[in-house]
Amino acid sequence: MDNNLTDRAFWKSFWESRIGLIFKLKPNYVFGDILGKIIKDKNAKTAIELGGFPGYYAIYLKKYKGLTTTLLDYFIHPKLVNDLLTINDLKEGDINIIETDLFTCQPAERYDMVLSFGLIEHFNDTKFIIGEHLKFLKPGGTLFITLPNFKSVNGWVQRNFDKENYDKHNINSMDLTLLKNSCEALGLKNVEAYYHGRFSVWLENKSEQTAVAKLLMKTIWVAGKVFTKVVPIESKALSPYIVVKAEG
Repeated sequence: MDNNLTDRAFWKSFWESRIGLIFKLKPNYVFGDILGKIIKDKNAKTAIELGGFPGYYAIYLKKYKGLTTTLLDYFIHPKLVNDLLTINDLKEGDINIIETDLFTCQPAERYDMVLSFGLIEHFNDTKFIIGEHLKFLKPGGTLFITLPNFKSVNGWVQRNFDKENYDKHNINSMDLTLLKNSCEALGLKNVEAYYHGRFSVWLENKSEQTAVAKLLMKTIWVAGKVFTKVVPIESKALSPYIVVKAEG
């Protein structure tokens, strides 16, 4: 079985079709609080974002945390990266960019933090793709991975209203035990894997949906938000994300 569930053509089409791609990142950008604590606790100075085009977190950490950051991806659209830098009061060259295949890349340096957001679930072999992060990690550095939780209400929405996108994800990877065991088998320490966020649903193809589908989406979104305000829990059924943290 091919390990990669996507290809370059998929990502080129995906990013070029996105609406609202360029925006100003806020200080409270999602996961920003967790990253800020890691940076403070570990005195991190450098970070690389893998598979992260157009570089939201490389830019966020440069702008708000003053880190030296690098974006690595198989597909880079320079104009979109520069537009994102500009709207966030940065300029071309403020982050380092490496356009290459993650699997063949032999890094020239290692980093205090190795990050990926929504990357590992696009591959069939979860342990293998996590392991590919480690060649970039300094000894004692922090690995930080997030992925969507499609074993939740959001997953039901994806499966029923955007099956094409849903099928580009390895649902089996969205398992806390698998993720923790994979990290530990790779020799990582202080491994944490947990659900993050109380509730959210989304669709990449929302603009293409019928009025009825959009109404149902809105109804689910409101009901979930109300419920998790009354019962503020993070859970497999409701949380939109999974977070993995570990130390090299």
